[in-house]
Amino acid sequence: MKWISSLSTASTLPQALTETIRAVKESLGRSPDLCLVFASSEFLAGYETIVPRLQAELGPRVILGCSGGGVLGEGREVEHRPALTLTAAILPGVTLTPFRLADSSLPGLDVSPREWHSLVGVAPRDQPQFILLADPFSIRTENFIMGLDYAYPKSVKVGGLASGATQPGENALFLNSVCYRSGAVGLALTGNIAMDVLVAQGCRPIGRPLRVTKCDRNILMELDGQPPLNLLRDLYTTLDERDQHLLQNALFLGLVMDPLKSHFTQGDFLIRNIVGLDADKGILAVGALLRQGQLVQFHLRDAQTSADDLHHILSAYRSRPARDHVAATLLFSCLGRGEYLYGSKSHDSRKFQEKIGSIPMGGFFCNGEIGPVGGTTYLHGYTSCFAMLRPLYVPATDAVINAAAAQPAHRPPAF
Repeated sequence: MKWISSLSTASTLPQALTETIRAVKESLGRSPDLCLVFASSEFLAGYETIVPRLQAELGPRVILGCSGGGVLGEGREVEHRPALTLTAAILPGVTLTPFRLADSSLPGLDVSPREWHSLVGVAPRDQPQFILLADPFSIRTENFIMGLDYAYPKSVKVGGLASGATQPGENALFLNSVCYRSGAVGLALTGNIAMDVLVAQGCRPIGRPLRVTKCDRNILMELDGQPPLNLLRDLYTTLDERDQHLLQNALFLGLVMDPLKSHFTQGDFLIRNIVGLDADKGILAVGALLRQGQLVQFHLRDAQTSADDLHHILSAYRSRPARDHVAATLLFSCLGRGEYLYGSKSHDSRKFQEKIGSIPMGGFFCNGEIGPVGGTTYLHGYTSCFAMLRPLYVPATDAVINAAAAQPAHRPPAF
């Protein structure tokens, strides 16, 4: 298994393609099995020219990629200016199964999982790992993710929503010889490959865990028998000035993923936006379906909290034996992170290199990130999802690394 990541900041797309293709040829010395390409929105007019160039000059088995409001490669993140990143790999013993779905072809939520297996072209027994890219304007992404979780409950899924467009039809999804302007594209990887996914949600809890005692779908009416706004007002008085400001401007709700635990830390929550409130009734609208009896906790987000959260999850992964065999990393980061959040360039990429090492890395800034929390795959916002790719079998020690054991047990979502 060999990977190369190349990044070009050339001002024209033809030159950017020339530079990244040359780097791949010089590094690999042969046609790659896989090319992952991410192009900044400044190259909108030339999206259709990208895959023909890659096919003609590199001849990969599979091309997958999309447009982005920013891209990253070679440990650098490029935002708000022209850039193209190409991540390519030679993958012996790995089967690549690409697929594309339009919104109209999404199976219903009550169909047999076999319908999904037929559309994707892979059986669950093959233990596929998935890279998913979707256009937010044209497909019900959460239905897409839920369906794949239902059909492949033990498979890891990671990816993001194409970005950079201001209206439908401007995003690009690249799959082999075609540049699609809608739907979703994906890649199932089976065989001698494993994928470990880390999701940095960038929040920290405040207050204490609370139980939902009354709700209606996404409307939160009572926590521990009280209107949630009443509890927030009480909580506000206990915070320092900095956190009081964040509570008014960067407040989120964390949903406990494992209620059987007695102590909760940052990685135990699925973070969701608070999307509205009714001051008269003291209720909140949350960007998630709630259920009575569920444990939740309020969270805050800022640059320092996000940096601390990233440090924590990367440090934890660094101590895992699998880290020594990581060959490449894909990073799907929110448009709301990067320079906008941190005030400096390449923050998350630099932190990864410091903790894990200078491993080939490619990716883009997404309009929503796809990754697992608590064994179920979700569409996130404001996160960075890292996918570490490594051999499933390590020839040097003839040891078998069990990909499933490296991930939390996956459960199919409830319908």
